[in-house]
Amino acid sequence: MSGLENIGVKIINPLTPQTDGVSGNADAILHELVALLETYIDSGENSAIDLHSLPLTPTDYELLRATLAEGEVHANINAVGNTEVRETLYPGVWWLTYYNVEGDIVADLLEVIDVPEILKAPAEDIRDGLVRLRDLLTQME
Repeated sequence: MSGLENIGVKIINPLTPQTDGVSGNADAILHELVALLETYIDSGENSAIDLHSLPLTPTDYELLRATLAEGEVHANINAVGNTEVRETLYPGVWWLTYYNVEGDIVADLLEVIDVPEILKAPAEDIRDGLVRLRDLLTQME
């Protein structure tokens, strides 16, 4: 025997406190976000984690919300139900929550991207805006 069995090991992980209701999935998601951010920085490849499809406990959600926290940007989009878009404390990580017209959560995503696509105006909408602004200026002359 090498004597390794006599060495005491204590594993400490501040992200998973010894609290009832923690499944360990929040910790795994945070590590996955690190990998996704590295990929985004290296290749520009954006990605998403669908939280709604994962077995997360309410305590897991609380841990994610507390750890990711809120960044500088928060947007509400009102279209066929509401969508909340929140930048987390970590640039490039966004928390998007989609609601149906009844107010139920239908999707809860963590996106790794510079700006979520839902916040970008489609080119057709920009062209329509240009036409309306030109028309307004013409009427004002």
